[in-house]
This record gives sequence, C-alpha cells and structure tokens, in this order.
Amino acid sequence: MAASIGTYGERALHAALKRLVEPDEARHEQPYRGCIVDVLGDGCVYEVQTRAFERLRGKLARLLPDTPVTLVYPAVRSKWLVWVDPETGEATKKRRSPKTGAPLEVCYELYKLSPLLPHPNLTLWVVPVDVEEYRSLTGWSRDRKRGSTRLERLPVAFGTPLRLHAAADYLALLPEGLAEPFTTAALARDGHVSPACARRAAGVLLRMGALERCGRRGNAYLYRRAAP
Repeated sequence: MAASIGTYGERALHAALKRLVEPDEARHEQPYRGCIVDVLGDGCVYEVQTRAFERLRGKLARLLPDTPVTLVYPAVRSKWLVWVDPETGEATKKRRSPKTGAPLEVCYELYKLSPLLPHPNLTLWVVPVDVEEYRSLTGWSRDRKRGSTRLERLPVAFGTPLRLHAAADYLALLPEGLAEPFTTAALARDGHVSPACARRAAGVLLRMGALERCGRRGNAYLYRRAAP
C-alpha cells in the first residue's frame, strides 16, 4: 500500500476534481492557446489547483484576456487519518482528525495571484471535500507523527462549491458573527486560520473591494465590509 499511495502524490484528488467539473475525460488535459489546461469547456477553461497558486501566473496572464477561467480549489471540510509504516507498508485503521478546514484558507494561496484576482474573466470555485489522508510514519517525534510526510489525500465526498467572482461573493469567506470593525487577529481567531492566513485574507478582500480599512487599533489596521 505505501508504495502505491506514494506513487500518486496529489493526483487522486486532482483527478477527482476534474471529473467533478467535467465527467467527460476527453475534455481533460487539452492543449489550448499554447497551454495544457485541466479541463477545456465550451469557450472556457477550468484549472484545478490544490496549492502553489504562483505556478498559474503565466498561464492565467496568457488566457484571461480572452478566455473565462475558473480556478477550482478543494477546501478540506473533514479528514480521516491513516498512518502507514514505511518499512512494512502496514496501515492503521482510519481515525477522524479533530482538525477541520475553513474556506477562508484559500486566501493563503489566492494572495499569490492578487494582481489578477479582479479580472472579469476569473472565477474561483471553493469545493468542500471530505478526505482520507494517508501519512507515512517518518516524523521526528517519538510516535513518528509530528513532521510526518503526507502520501495522499483520497476524496470521500464533495459539497456544494462556493462560487467567488464579484466583491460581494468574497464576503462569504468571512466567518459568521465576525464583529466590525475587526483586526486580522480577530479574523484569525473567529475564522480558525493562522495569523499569516488572516493577513493574506484581508489583503485579498481589500484587493477585491470587499473590505475597506477604517482606522487603527494600536499598530493594527481595522477593517469593515465595504459598502455595496
């Protein structure tokens, strides 16, 4: 099992998302305008990206002037962990992880595309997904779990995609009950994301015109939802 899982890396989740977008695999991995695109639709393109959004800058710069592009990003909603012994290949029974993901986490990657985000031909789908995550017991802690290597994420179920295009759409990423004005520290706390992710999220929503700055509290900027 360990060998086969390790061979696939992130491809299982990537392939499943492509099938979710377009079941007809004849439309997958097609040449278009000097690029290989994940899914070629009727006059539009879909790109599935699980991380490293900076790799898309060149492709998007080429496609966006005359082609609608939808980025598809999986937001892990719930996760079951399976630990794999790298020496024997034996796997444990899956156990549910207490950690849950948040759609706001996509902003950590979106920040890398900030100059392109307001383009009218760019849309984002944030797709909730439940996964089984296989990890190799190769970490530095006594139980070999901390610092371990992720081998694969296998999708179990998908939720309804959150479509982000206009400024108002991006407000859906904010956690419910977030009081205004707020700092990025409050956004991190209520949104269950890291401080670094919260800072990037504020930058993304500012770029999209969804938020505006409205003062300072000490050294921290204050934010509120922008007027429509």
